[in-house]
This record gives sequence, C-alpha cells and structure tokens, in this order.
Amino acid sequence: MIKFGKGVVKFRIPILIITLALMIPSALGMAATRINYDMLTYLPGDIETMTGQDILMEEFGKGAFSFVVIEGMDNKETAALREQIEEVDHVADVLWYDSFLDLSVPMEILPDEYYDTFNSENATMMAVFFDTSTSADETLDAAAEIKRIAGEQCFVSGMTAMVADLKELCEREEIIYVILAVVLSSMVMTAFLDSWALPVIFLLSIGMAILLNMGTNIFFGEISFLTQALAAVLQLAVTMDYSIFLWHSYVEQQERFAGDKKRAMAHAIKATITSVVGSSITTVAGFIALCFMSYTLGLDLGLVMAKGVVFGVLGCVTILPSMILVLDKFIARTKHRPLMPDFGKMVRFVIKGYPVFLILFVLILPAAYYGYDKAGGEVYYNLGGSLPEYMGYVQAVNKLEDEFSAGATHMVLLDKEVPAKDVRHMVDEMKQVDGIEFALGMDSAVGSRIPDEMIPDKAREELESENWKLLLVQSQYSTATDEVNRQIGELQEIIKKYDTSGMLIGEAPCTKDLIEITDHDFQVVNTISIIAIFVIIALVLKSISLPVILVAVIEFAIFINLGIPHYTGTSLPFIAPICISTIQLGATVDYAILMTTRYKLERHKGQSREDSVSTALSTSLPSVIVSALGFFAATLGVAVYSDVDMIRSLCALMARGAVVSLLATAFILPAMFLVFDKVILVTSIGFKPDKASEEVKK
Repeated sequence: MIKFGKGVVKFRIPILIITLALMIPSALGMAATRINYDMLTYLPGDIETMTGQDILMEEFGKGAFSFVVIEGMDNKETAALREQIEEVDHVADVLWYDSFLDLSVPMEILPDEYYDTFNSENATMMAVFFDTSTSADETLDAAAEIKRIAGEQCFVSGMTAMVADLKELCEREEIIYVILAVVLSSMVMTAFLDSWALPVIFLLSIGMAILLNMGTNIFFGEISFLTQALAAVLQLAVTMDYSIFLWHSYVEQQERFAGDKKRAMAHAIKATITSVVGSSITTVAGFIALCFMSYTLGLDLGLVMAKGVVFGVLGCVTILPSMILVLDKFIARTKHRPLMPDFGKMVRFVIKGYPVFLILFVLILPAAYYGYDKAGGEVYYNLGGSLPEYMGYVQAVNKLEDEFSAGATHMVLLDKEVPAKDVRHMVDEMKQVDGIEFALGMDSAVGSRIPDEMIPDKAREELESENWKLLLVQSQYSTATDEVNRQIGELQEIIKKYDTSGMLIGEAPCTKDLIEITDHDFQVVNTISIIAIFVIIALVLKSISLPVILVAVIEFAIFINLGIPHYTGTSLPFIAPICISTIQLGATVDYAILMTTRYKLERHKGQSREDSVSTALSTSLPSVIVSALGFFAATLGVAVYSDVDMIRSLCALMARGAVVSLLATAFILPAMFLVFDKVILVTSIGFKPDKASEEVKK
C-alpha cells in the first residue's frame, strides 16, 4: 500500500486534472438519468396485480387511472369538458354518465347507485384512463393539461396526480437538501477540525465523488426519487468518516516524518486504506443486502449507495490527499484552535465506570428490542401520506371522501366468456362486502332496463376488449388501511368463484402486495446484512468473538433508534426500518472497527487491557465525534426542512441514529472490550497478553 500512497503523492496534479475532466460527463449523466416517482413500479412483475396492469394496457390501452372531481358545472358544460379532456394527448377514455347513455336520456333512468356514482349535491365526477403508465412523463403531462383545461374547478386524484405532486415537491426541495447538508456539516467540521479551509476541501473532494456516483447512474437508465433525494446526503455523511480518518492520520504521520509532508501523506494514505478497507467493505455489504429485496426499490437504493461508498473511498485516498498537498499553504494559513476538548477525564470515567455501562446495556436492550419489534408493525404504506395537506392530490382525495364517500378504487378483469348473468350475480355479492359503494361494468351498469341500441359503441370499447371485461369497484376505505386489505381479500375470493383467471387490480391491491412483500423483505435484508457483516468483521479482525461484540453493540444502537417511534406513537414510512437498519449499521461499523483496530494494535504491543482500551478510546473519539456530528448535522437539516414525510422521517431517523451510535461506540463498546478481554485474546489472532501478565508467569 505504501507504493500506492507514493504514487498518489507523485501524480497528485494529473489526478486532480483527470477528476475535474470527469466532472463534465458526470454532470451530463446525472442530468440525463430519469427519476421514477412511482413506488409501486418496484413490485415484482410476476405478481397478479402487476400482470393485470399489463393486461389492462395491452387489451384496453389503459395504463394510469384517475378520478376527476368537477364543481360548479351543469351537465352540458361537464359533457363539453369531458370531450375536451378526451382530446388531451395520452388520455385513452373518460367515463361519465354520457358514456353509458345519451344526454337526452334523463339521468334518473339509471339506478340510484349509479346516478350517485357520478354525482353529488355539489360536484360531479368522471373516471379518466390514460394510455401510458402511472409515472410516465406523458401521463404526468396529460394530468397537468387536464388541470389547466378545467381550472380551479377541477381536482385530480389517483396515483398519477400523487406522482405529479411528489415530483414537483422533490424537484423544488432537492437542491435545498444538498445546501443544508453542506452548510451544517461544514459548521461541525469547522468547529472540530484545526483549519478553516479543511471543511471546504473535504466537501469539494466528497462532492466530486458524489457527482461521479450520480453521473454513473445513467447506466441504470433511471433511479427512484428516494435514491435521488437521499444519495448525495447519505454519501456525504457515510464517506465523511474516511476523510476525517485520512486527515488525522496525516497529522500523526507529520510528527513521525517531521518536515517531509509528501512522505507523511504517502504513509497516511497507506494507514487510511488499511483502517477503512474493513469498514467500507462492511458498509458496502450492508447496502448490497438491500439488493436481495423482492421489492426492487432496495436494488435501486442498494446499488447506488454501494457504488457511492466505493467512489467515496477512492476519492478519499486519491482526490483528497492530492488536494491537501496542492493546497498545503492555504491550509496552513487558515489554522485555528479546534473546539475538540481533552477527552482524558471522559476516558478515565469510561474505564472506571464500565460495569455501569454494561448494566445499562443489559437493562435497556429488552425495552429497545420490544419497541423496535413493535415499530416495524406500525409503519404506514399510504404513499400519498408523504405529501403535505396543501398539495393538489391531497385536496382531491379529500373532495372524493367528502362529496362521494370514495376511498380506494379497484378494477376487476374478467374473462369475456363469463356470462352477463354471472357478472351481475358477482356484482351483487361484491355489494354485500363491507365498504363497497358500487361495482360498475357494462353488464351491471345497463342491465336489462336499458335497450341494447341505446348503449354507445364507445362504452362497450371502454369496458370490454377482445378477451376481457373491465369493472370498476369503488370502496369507502382508503388505500393501505386494514379495512381495505380485508375487503380486497373478500373481493378476490368472490372473483375467483366466478372466474379463476379473474384479477383485482389497482392502487389498493398493489399496496396490499407491497405490505406483504416488504414485511418479508425486512427479515431477509436484516439476516443477510448481519451475516455478511459478521463474516467480514471476522475476516478483517481475524477473530470469532469480536464480530459478536461489534454486531451486538451496533444492533443495540439500531434497536434504540427504531424503537423510539413506538414509545412516542410516531408512525414511520414502510421503507424506514429496512433502510435505516442498513444505513445505521453501515455508519456505526465504521466507528466500531476504527476503535477495535486500535484496541487490537495496542493489545498486540503487549499493553494491558485498560491501557489498550484507554488508548483506543482517546485516539478514536475525535474522529468518531466529528464524523457522527457531521452525519447528524447533514441529515437533521433535511429532516427539519423537507415537506415530504418519507424523506423527513428517514433523515430524522438517520440524525438520531448518528447520535445513538456515537454514544454506543463511546460507552458500550469499551465496556465490552474490558469485560470480554480474556475471551477476545483466546478467540482472536494478533492479540497478545499484556506485559505485566507475562512477567507474573515468569
């Protein structure tokens, strides 16, 4: 590794020139990467709800679906508006009263339940189908055009409207996330490092690595909005550790090689690679574990973040040392006294009081795990729940509930050969299910009361294809509630009784699948990440006992962080437990391995357990504190600012997790070393008994 360090020092100018040149294609790649705002598209493609969506597109030319609520228009004005909406690009069909009967036929000829489907005292409603998918750019443009045509009298609901609002909100806020993360983490680093210039240099180096990471996402074609919003902040927070480790190592090496900064940097690079390789591999392993989720948002986030850690490490041992050497005089002129206190008293307190911290660990662990276990079942899956009340989608949903008592809308696909009589019987059974407002299809809507010649041909085209019949089923219950999930189960049983190939599709059935799939994914990701990190730590530290100790301390911190929402009554977005477990594990393992490596080194030198733990704690704390508080600051600003609850909740958990992990590393881990020192010596390679013990044996 020393040859690599010397090579970086020698070619520092070419390294910076090449890096700056790569920023141009990286920026272009980042701009060209499409952002996906539809969380349901990450469901497995082979489940029934997703297969049904494909059939709907292939057979009916229908992809996305929205309800449009219109106020203050009479029937003729509404009919004219419907015609205008049908002319919008990528609008496939619009269902309203005149889709089934000519306007010359009084509305009252329809049964009350179907009249009420489209009308309330203050508003009328039409169902709009698009010929493109929910989150396609064409669909979003079409929804925006509908709003423009109808003006303030129009409220558009459905996943497309939700995606459109989410996209608008995220695009407005994303640049602020980065600014807040940069400014707040700079403040922390400025306070605790010994130069005003260092935070700028660190952030420039990390920023280049972030741009390289985001630019190479072009090879994936698209990434999720969650990945886009969090990747830069996460990469900044996670890889900040490595920059701090390099600087502190460089300062130490300058004392060893006084007056020879190039040689000191070469050895600092070598020491940094040695110390961060284990922690970076474990962090990457944690993110790669996300790729094993059936819900492929994990694959999206996992690959981007794993790639980001790799770029972060490479930047730390190439770009950052080159910048520090080139800007050495500038750094020297901006030196100041850091606010980092003397940790002597704290270290002595930890060493002396370690039994107390171990007792606290034992007492807190059961309550933390209980809260963690319960909080995992108290998450919310309603994707629209991430949006603030002032957004158009939320207002539209409220209108539907107030005017039409409408919650989720399901769609039923039936084989066309199912007799009309059976369809009507099926619909009658569906109406008996709790919370069903109506079930609307060609056979059920017109029945035997309307002469066949009065049914427009277009109505048949909209609700029947060559192989399938389409029905709309309106529920009173909102998506992702226990009530609607029970309702979906009952409806699916009824459908299968009349047609074994029949399918129930829509946002609520997809969300029910999401609940079942991610619940299983959570267990899979946790198991894989813990096993992978256990194995990596065992190989890096050449120990059987140390992986158990480190994983126990890390999981303890995670249990506390994710258990707190249960005790505070806070509902988390469904993706939070999976993401936070992985992210916090990846961040905490950096701190733990840094301290453990130093403890092992001191033990290898023959120092006593107390002296080894004392040295490890005192030398590691400055790096751990700056890193953890930088992580805290970078994520707290986003948590306070963001109006997207999913992003706000994740960043709040990450901010709190950084502090909890810092405390666990500073107080619990040293206590573990002191208690299990003899076990560690016996079960590890590279440790030696202390010198005093050897003298006693002699």
